[in-house]
Amino acid sequence: MKRKSVQEDDSAEAVAVAVLGWLAGDEERLYPFLNASGLSADNLRASARDPGFLAGVLDHVMGDEALLLACARDLDRKPETIAAAWQRLSPQAPDAF
Repeated sequence: MKRKSVQEDDSAEAVAVAVLGWLAGDEERLYPFLNASGLSADNLRASARDPGFLAGVLDHVMGDEALLLACARDLDRKPETIAAAWQRLSPQAPDAF
């Protein structure tokens, strides 16, 4: 049975973890994220297990088009793949009555 590589895994969690790794790979990308999230580099790894945190990672990237495009390019993924993962992980807004 052939297994998908991490690169080919488009599950929302796998995409978010890949984006987190990409952010963490460069201090100029990482520190703005840490400042926005209120986390420190010390507790970043533990937070990566939380689906809400992973949604926040994607939210951070989706909030900056240049960052999104650079991330998609460097991870060899379509921006739409990152956007779809963000939508799957983000909490759904309740229907307005």
